[in-house]
Amino acid sequence: MGESLTGLKRSCMCCDVNETMIGQEVTVMGWVQRRRDLGQLIFIALRDKTGLVQIAIDGNTAEQSLFAKAETIRSEYVLAVRGEVAARTPENVNPNMKTGKIELIAKELRILSESETPPFQIEDSVSPKDDLRLKYRYLDLRRPSQLKNLVLRHKVVQVIRNFLDGENFLEIETPILGKSTPEGARDYLVPSRVHPGQFYGLPQSPQLYKQLLMVAGMDRYYQVAKCFRDEDLRADRQPEFTQVDMELSFIDEEIIMDINERMMQKVFKDILDVEIPLPLPRMTYKEAMERFGSDKPDVRFGMELKNISEVVAGTEFVVFKSALEAGGSVRAINAKGCGSFPRKKIDSLVEFVKTYRAKGLAWIAVNEDGTLKSQIAKFFTPEKLQEIVDCMEGKPGDLILICADKDKVVFDSLGALRLELSKMLELTKPDDFRFLWVTEFPMLEWDEEENRYVAVHHPFTAPMDEDLPLIDTKPGEVRAKAYDIVLNGYELGGGSIRIHRRDIQQKMFELLGFTPEDAQERFGFLMDAFKYGVPPHGGLAFGLDRIIMLMSGASSIRDVIAFPKVKDASCPMTDAPGVVEEKQLDELGIAIKEVITEE
Repeated sequence: MGESLTGLKRSCMCCDVNETMIGQEVTVMGWVQRRRDLGQLIFIALRDKTGLVQIAIDGNTAEQSLFAKAETIRSEYVLAVRGEVAARTPENVNPNMKTGKIELIAKELRILSESETPPFQIEDSVSPKDDLRLKYRYLDLRRPSQLKNLVLRHKVVQVIRNFLDGENFLEIETPILGKSTPEGARDYLVPSRVHPGQFYGLPQSPQLYKQLLMVAGMDRYYQVAKCFRDEDLRADRQPEFTQVDMELSFIDEEIIMDINERMMQKVFKDILDVEIPLPLPRMTYKEAMERFGSDKPDVRFGMELKNISEVVAGTEFVVFKSALEAGGSVRAINAKGCGSFPRKKIDSLVEFVKTYRAKGLAWIAVNEDGTLKSQIAKFFTPEKLQEIVDCMEGKPGDLILICADKDKVVFDSLGALRLELSKMLELTKPDDFRFLWVTEFPMLEWDEEENRYVAVHHPFTAPMDEDLPLIDTKPGEVRAKAYDIVLNGYELGGGSIRIHRRDIQQKMFELLGFTPEDAQERFGFLMDAFKYGVPPHGGLAFGLDRIIMLMSGASSIRDVIAFPKVKDASCPMTDAPGVVEEKQLDELGIAIKEVITEE
């Protein structure tokens, strides 16, 4: 049973206690980090969100009842302690604690709540397994590193809010219950009791509402918005996530990019004291893919892709020949200093690219004496092998890795491979922040499964003015007024100038395979609004979770979200999702259909 707080008020947080308070009486409250019993002297490290302070109970001077109570205390008990601040003796000063020069001599101690032995120690030096951490997430959040991440998140949002307020933005909330308009990831659906058989869709982003706010004349809107996508998870994805979302009227790409890079500069300066030089470098989508095999390139290291199709054209090596004949390409990267990799390690790289649909990986190792070693040597003359190495600027000790296939497969495979090698070789540092803009994305890409064009960003992205004449004849070559802000291989945010002309928006729906009826059913409210005067507008949305992950050096966004989901979109702590009562389903007119899967 816990004791009452009646008559006792906290006077300061644990780490607020300092040397200027020596001789004063204070009251602190928190959790027991640990207890040390030295016979007639008991020390308790008390923890709150600010850190630790040491409590001392001397059996020779303290009341017997107080000392007896201190003997019963265990880790994670919740205490209220009133006592006198005293200086520690020089030999007991702890330089690793903020409060290491003082301690609190307890005069009164109340056990507010007892605790069972936790399933893991509440210390950063202990690394429990993820499933255990997330099952007891409320205990995991007591660890200083996890608390630090949430404090960082809070501070970043405060800086962003203040910055955008200074740029004349209005913070406006948009609905969570909206119309399902799937185009891309799957929507989470919410059944309506009042409208049987009908469903709301949880927003994948506030896209349509923020465009309507521009029609409404709000001029500059932002929101720290919860968004939902029913898709497979990765380290940097969650089924529910947070965007810093914005939309602006009467602007162009330059204005949006200027505002957002200045905002990122301020966030990193104010929070991490890191200077981000402006303007940020820019790279077209085409250049990013050609050089890095990715539309979110990590530019902290080299190992860039090179197209060696012309060098190997005309050879009879069937892998290269068939790729070129099918309209693909042969590209390579130079893994500097990796020529001494054992065959087993090279084979693991071959298996790695196969997960990106590559059929294999050719390699040429440059020995320290300049001779060449390769599993494809028998298909080439020594001169041709040397020509490939020279094209890749290969030097003794280097390893040339070559992929031949459709461009998309080659880009995906080599783009991922250079990132894998950078981890293997420890080529990057998490506190080296390299921003850039990627621009001029394709507006559309062909989906072979659906046999139609799909929007690279979304259906409301405007084409570049100079590419408008291609929209009917060569839609796949039309570039979009789209831009992503990239940091260290992650897309931090993406946006575009929107279509504000009704005829072009209708044409876009047509290209995406929507019938006029489909377009009206899904987006009729937007098209109706476009009849009443639409300002040119555009916007951008940042992934807040990713920003915090990179700023904190965390390996996953789960570490910067208070209560994240795991890979199958479930919550180990609450056991969500779960079954509901039959009565609830009856009210919604829903019956559960058993799905039988074949073994």
